Amino acid sequence: MTFAPLKIGKYTIDIPIIQGGMGVGISWDRLAGAVSKEGALGVISSVGTGVYAQRKYAAKLAGDRRPVDPINFYSAKAMEAILSNARKVCGEKPLAVNVLYAINDYKRVVVDSCKAGANIVITGAGLPLSLPECVKDFPDVAIVPIVSTAKALKILCKRWQKNHNRLPDAVIVEGPLSGGHQGFKYDECLLEENQLENLIQPIVQEAKEWGDFPVIAAGGIWDHEDIKRMFDLGAKGVQMGTRFIGTHECDASDNFKQTIIDAKEEDIQLFKSPVGYPARGVKTNLHKMIEDKTAPKVACISNCVAPCHRGEEAKIVGYCIADRLCDAYDGDLQRGLFFSGTNGYKLKEIISVKELLKKLIFGEDK
Repeated sequence: MTFAPLKIGKYTIDIPIIQGGMGVGISWDRLAGAVSKEGALGVISSVGTGVYAQRKYAAKLAGDRRPVDPINFYSAKAMEAILSNARKVCGEKPLAVNVLYAINDYKRVVVDSCKAGANIVITGAGLPLSLPECVKDFPDVAIVPIVSTAKALKILCKRWQKNHNRLPDAVIVEGPLSGGHQGFKYDECLLEENQLENLIQPIVQEAKEWGDFPVIAAGGIWDHEDIKRMFDLGAKGVQMGTRFIGTHECDASDNFKQTIIDAKEEDIQLFKSPVGYPARGVKTNLHKMIEDKTAPKVACISNCVAPCHRGEEAKIVGYCIADRLCDAYDGDLQRGLFFSGTNGYKLKEIISVKELLKKLIFGEDK
């Protein structure tokens, strides 16, 4: 099967595979640059950029080297450096930035990403009703929301068209098998009607009502056969995150990569999160510490996401998500939070981005 190029706004993605934005520090300049260089779409995560390059772009750090407040946790200077370094790898090929809608300083981070040279902004973790307003001074920037239902897409398109005379350049539909935060509550993640293969076609039909922009499938997609199945259901592209952790170019620490490789199927679970929705990752020592009430104290240094209410939700679930994701980026096996999609246990080797894309396009044995 030959995969047709994917059109997102004015940009053409030769290989219709989007590398998911993974933070903190799992998809930054090395991974995103390599993916775009090979013809797919590299995506830089905006989460926790203040820890990039040994924290040298964060103006203020706490005693344990945590960026203080959103202005440092989401560092504009770091984003500029990350995009600049990715450009050295992929040249003028399209690059995207993923900005979570639930973060504090959302508009500033979107604007910072556009100023730094992002061609495409992808936003999930909430319905990004204000995204068109954020990019109004950047007419060439394509905008791509992440939704979990056709109803959510309909609401978003109505509001965008009415308030901003703008529609999505593409939409990502994410099912509940993805790594990190989910778009459904815990029990909803298990319902048959919320599985990706049952979400795609209604969203494809809804997109046609608004101009037929491309629908991109995400959540649990692992190999060539999965991609073909999504295309048969009407998707024009796929987004894949966890599979790209198993590449040499992935910005994650070796300990992070090894944690995914060592994980068994039963180790990958849904957990409570300070964001208010469940998150999927590998059950590690951190979760034992949470159960034993010996996890590190919640101090809310970074004030990263609005739903956490300055650490109040973090205290309820027993951990600070910003601190523990930063620990994972640093390779701390004792305190780190290691996100993974449901299929992460299938990861058994580290290969190049080029080799991975070849497997995804032509099949594992080609």
